[in-house]
Amino acid sequence: MTKRWLISASATGYLVAALVFIYLPVVILVLFSFQDGTLPVPPFEGPSLRWYEKLFANERLLDALLNSLLVAVVSGLVTTLLGFLAAYGLSRSTIAIPGVARFLLIAPITVSYLIIGMGLLISFNVVGISKSLLAVGIGHVVINLPLAFAIISSQISARHKTIDAAAHDLGASDLQTMVFISAPMMKASLFAAFCLSATLSWDEFIVAFLLSQFEVTLPVIIFEMLRAGLTPEVNAAGTLVFAISMALVLVAAATLVFKSGGER
Repeated sequence: MTKRWLISASATGYLVAALVFIYLPVVILVLFSFQDGTLPVPPFEGPSLRWYEKLFANERLLDALLNSLLVAVVSGLVTTLLGFLAAYGLSRSTIAIPGVARFLLIAPITVSYLIIGMGLLISFNVVGISKSLLAVGIGHVVINLPLAFAIISSQISARHKTIDAAAHDLGASDLQTMVFISAPMMKASLFAAFCLSATLSWDEFIVAFLLSQFEVTLPVIIFEMLRAGLTPEVNAAGTLVFAISMALVLVAAATLVFKSGGER
């Protein structure tokens, strides 16, 4: 009994320590974004919204915020569409080596964003695509496609294939089956894939930094602000990025959980 209690207490202590290690910096970031003083260091003076007011009065930062939202939404939609087409096609394909195709689609998730960004930068220079939000969006599609494909393909079951086959037997074309039957059946996983893709695009820095020039995203602006020194305004910008990212992740997770519960 004592040994079991010690194991349980050790596991609980390890879990608490891990959570503190992960979330304490975030708590400090959020706390000192409400600092009334000019430096985000103890003692805490506040709470105050002065740095959020300054944040939303910064036109360049607001432009970067809108750029981030645009890139996140568009790249998320494109990534979800491509991930769905790839997952749908492979699930109904008769190719001899579907495992190789799946590996090639998932493989980019193991490659460093720095390597992918540098490769895209060189490739874009060759084909004549200049540094821009378009280049950033394409880069985000490349790095997020493996995740979207994995989420969507994991939700395709034998039941989906049976229903598709029945639709074909009743005279539906491949396009009609995919658009009017398969896509609505998988709307939860499609929405979750979009949310996670948009989240990763929203707070991604390396690819955005390498592929943007004049029109930049919010993480790039925050990096520029950090180079000038740590201020409560930087904390406020970081808190904004964190809050939106967490909201999208929670929505995606809740969607998948609700879908799993409904299928039971």
